[in-house]
Amino acid sequence: MKRILLNAVLAAMSACLAFGSGSPCLAKEEPYGHIMLSKRQNVNEEAETTIDKNQLHARSAVLMDADTGRVLFEKEGYEPLPMASTTKILTCILALENGSPDDVVEVSSYAASMPNVKLHIRKGERYKLLDLLHSLMLESHNDSAVAIAEHIGGSVEKFAGMMNEKAAKIGCKDSYFITPNGLDASQEVTSKDGSPKTAVHSTTARDLALIMSYCVKQSPKREEFLEITQAGSYQFSDLEGTRSFSCNNHNAFLNMMKGALSGKTGFTGNAGYCYVGALEREGRTFAVALLACGWPNNKTYKWADTKKLMKYGIENFNLADLSAEPVKEEWLAKIPVEKAQTKRLYGEAKAGVYVKDQEGAPTMLLKQGEKVQMRCSVKRRLSAPVQKDQEVGSIQYLMDETVVWERKICTKEGFERVDYAWYVRQALQGFFRL
Repeated sequence: MKRILLNAVLAAMSACLAFGSGSPCLAKEEPYGHIMLSKRQNVNEEAETTIDKNQLHARSAVLMDADTGRVLFEKEGYEPLPMASTTKILTCILALENGSPDDVVEVSSYAASMPNVKLHIRKGERYKLLDLLHSLMLESHNDSAVAIAEHIGGSVEKFAGMMNEKAAKIGCKDSYFITPNGLDASQEVTSKDGSPKTAVHSTTARDLALIMSYCVKQSPKREEFLEITQAGSYQFSDLEGTRSFSCNNHNAFLNMMKGALSGKTGFTGNAGYCYVGALEREGRTFAVALLACGWPNNKTYKWADTKKLMKYGIENFNLADLSAEPVKEEWLAKIPVEKAQTKRLYGEAKAGVYVKDQEGAPTMLLKQGEKVQMRCSVKRRLSAPVQKDQEVGSIQYLMDETVVWERKICTKEGFERVDYAWYVRQALQGFFRL
C-alpha cells in the first residue's frame, strides 16, 4: 500500500514539474482566432426608388438617419463649403449646454457692430440668454450670435474653439468654424506639417446634417433646442424694460410637411442659400442638409430640395430591429480552456459563452432589400485563470462598413489555474479511488 501511495505522489510531482517547465502535457496557448460570417447587401434594383442628383438644385446635399448618423443619400455630401447662418444651430446648442436660460448677457461694442441681419442691440444693454437665443434662431440675428458667443466663451475666438471641439466630438470630419453667426470668414492657421494655410469658415452637408441630428436626438438640451426652433413667434425686452422686440420664425419648412421638427436657413454671397432641417414620422427621424442651393432670385430652391429628400426617405426607408438578426450557433461554441483546474487529472475544460448586451438593440433605417452585415470575432482558446462574465469576443453589426452596434461575447463560468496543490489533490483522489 505504501508503494502505491508513493507512486501516486511521484506521478503528481512529475506532472507538477511538467506544468512548471512548460512541458507539452498541456496544449500551448494559441493567438486569437476569428470566426467570420457576413450578410451582404441584396438590393432589388427594379423595386428601388432613386433620386436623380441632377434634379436637385443644391450643389451639396445629404439625407441622414438622425438616430444613427448613417447617410442615406448624398450629392457631393463630403465637400467643404461655406454654410452661412446654418452655423447657428451649433451656436444655439453650445449656449444651451454651457449656459442657463436666465443668464444675463451684456452687449459689447463688437457685438453691436455686426451687419444685417441684426436685432440692433446696443453696447451696454443687458438681455436674458433665452431671449437672445430666440433672436438667433427665429430671425437669424448676427449681433445676437456674437453677444451669445462672448458670454459663453469669453470671446468670439474662444467660442469658435468650443465650436470646433464640439463638432469634432459629434463626429464632424471636415468642418472649420470661425464665427458664431456664419458670416463669410477666413483666417491663417498652421497645418499639421507646420506650413501656413488659409482656413475658411465651412462645413460639409454630411457634417451639418450630423450636427442637426445631435441637436434634435442626442443633446441633453434637445428639448430646449426644439422648443426654441419650433416657436412661431417670440416677444421680449431688454432687462431694463426700455426696448421691446418681436421675432417671427422664418423656417417655412415647419408648415410644409407633417412631422417637421426643426431647421435653420442661411445665406451669404459666397455660400448661397443653405438649409438644414429635421423631420420625424412613425418613429423615423431624418435630417437634411443643403449647401449652395441657388442664389437670388432662387430662394425657394431649398424648400423643393428638402421636400424631395424627405419624401424619398419616408417612402423608402423603414425601421429595422438589429436584434432580430439570428446569431449563428458556431459563434457561441464552447471554448477550450488550457491550464484549468478540472475534476480529474488531465481533464478537459471548456467555457460556455453567451451574448451580453450592454444596452438595448438599436433600430436603424433600411431600404427594402438591404441587409446589415454581421461579423463575429471570438477567441479560439483560453488560458486559466478565466473569470465568469469575462469578455472573449464580440459580434459587430455593420452598414456601409460602419459599425452601428456591437454585442459582447462573455464566459458563463470561471476556471482557476492549475497549481502544485491541485495536482497533489488530484493524485491523492485518484489513489483513493483505486
